[in-house]
Amino acid sequence: MNPSPTSPATWHGTTILTVRKGGKVVVAGDGQVSLGQTIIKGTARKVRRVGSGNVIAGFAGSTADAFTLFERLETKLERFPDQLKRACVELAKDWRTDRYLRRLEAMMIVADPDESLVLTGTGDVLEPDDAVMGIGSGGSYALAAARALLDTDLDAEAIARKAMNIAAKICVYTNDEVTVESLDATK
Repeated sequence: MNPSPTSPATWHGTTILTVRKGGKVVVAGDGQVSLGQTIIKGTARKVRRVGSGNVIAGFAGSTADAFTLFERLETKLERFPDQLKRACVELAKDWRTDRYLRRLEAMMIVADPDESLVLTGTGDVLEPDDAVMGIGSGGSYALAAARALLDTDLDAEAIARKAMNIAAKICVYTNDEVTVESLDATK
């Protein structure tokens, strides 16, 4: 169903992917921000380090909402240092119950050397069944590509870059301007 000419255009975009392989964890994100059928920006940075630099976070959704969540995550990481899962559970509780936060439209992937998690506004804090997770408009394409590449000789970063490139060729809301952050993993 097409929006009516008087309805506001819808923001679309983002593919965020995390891959854990060979002693590395990588979070990658594309740079496209779209409004309706128009690309507003092609080089947005949706993946960044948070906390003391030992956590990588990537977001899909509204930029202002994501920055609010980044700030809240930073606060939780200060309160629960080196306890990513605990910080994320506390953030998810706030996100679901706070009147302001529960209106935020975003999802996040967060990773530290030990674990990778997806956070949603419905209170979910999800761990992957395997070494990869994807969110956003092209997340399922990147996830499928990364899973197919896990059994190859490619390292985590190469898998993430190749999977993001595949997603960019399929999803019109994903581009090939990829930001990648990585950490040495303990698992």
